[in-house]
Amino acid sequence: MKLALIATEKLPVPAIRGGAIQIYLQSIASLLAASGHEVTVYSISDPALEDQEIRNGVRYEHLPVNGYQRHLSEALKNESYEIIHVCNRPSWIISLTDAAPKSRFVLSVHNEMFSESKLTQEEGDACIARLSKIVTVSDYIGRTIKDRFPQAEAITETVYSGVDLSAYHPVWTEEGQAIREQLRKSLQAADKKIILFVGRLSKVKGPHILLQAVPAIVAAHPEAFLLFVGSKWFGDNSVNNYVRHLYTLGSLQKENVGFIKFIRPDEIPALYTVSDLFVCSSQWQEPLARVHYEAMAAGLPIITTNRGGNGEVIVPDENGIILDNFDDPAAYAQAINRLFSDEAMRQRMGRASRKMAEEKYGWSRVAGQLLSVYEQARDKDMRGEIDGETKSI
Repeated sequence: MKLALIATEKLPVPAIRGGAIQIYLQSIASLLAASGHEVTVYSISDPALEDQEIRNGVRYEHLPVNGYQRHLSEALKNESYEIIHVCNRPSWIISLTDAAPKSRFVLSVHNEMFSESKLTQEEGDACIARLSKIVTVSDYIGRTIKDRFPQAEAITETVYSGVDLSAYHPVWTEEGQAIREQLRKSLQAADKKIILFVGRLSKVKGPHILLQAVPAIVAAHPEAFLLFVGSKWFGDNSVNNYVRHLYTLGSLQKENVGFIKFIRPDEIPALYTVSDLFVCSSQWQEPLARVHYEAMAAGLPIITTNRGGNGEVIVPDENGIILDNFDDPAAYAQAINRLFSDEAMRQRMGRASRKMAEEKYGWSRVAGQLLSVYEQARDKDMRGEIDGETKSI
């Protein structure tokens, strides 16, 4: 098939600046191309990228961020794609379908993009009427669409995201042991029990609550060390008032708290390997943060919140713990102390995490499931009920 994958206007693909959608597109595009499909990815331009390039068999078109939607429409008029997969921008569907009326459109939804604050009822109805398929990153996001637009039920399907399993090395592997030993030495954290947070330093992500939990954690485990990896925005290490507040709180507990600013996506896996457990402290209704897949691939037990879709990839007490009291520092301290006090449980959960990642969350599964969606969109009337089998790549 001739396929077009369209990123949002936020970050470029390849994912040199990070971003869940950008990593998603880059990963599935290369697998689809490797299986014989003609794949083009459209995203915004970036000084570090050529306007046009081919990587791993994928054609990348980088368009100006100013007027990006207009540039997309012009580009699509000059091509003949069987399937056009648009990421997270239902408001673009009308103009893009007008530009490519012979193509079938698939929309992947990664956030609450069908909420009243983003689309009117009329806009949502018009968008859905022009789509062959909607895929969502979690059941939670699917419900936010179907509850408001019941007609979307027949064309909506959850396609969980994935992770590059080969990039993550659990501590029980030979490579994982070597990475852990070397990095812990450079971090001067050889004897620490490391709690890892990876994500934007934003209030909705809850890092301030984790910092408030540190005294209770350290009281039980003086060797505990809370490591934050991230900045206020992807690729932006500038400091706003909230981040400055976090740094101030951390400086009061500098023996047990550290910060690493934004780093390239390919540098992140080693930081999972060096850690003992992972915490996602999201306070908002998170669609389903991709850090959960990364932590699973690295073989870490996970503590997460019951916000949005986060809990959908956690089996309680098998590969992690789901916190109902997501805004209570004491709840995090209790869960972390429980895992630090029971090494056998921590190791068992970590191995279960890796097993789940291998069985369910590799990129090959994502690409295969999307390929099935594309084939259904191309070959069948998507206005009715569809039975499709996931194909492997």
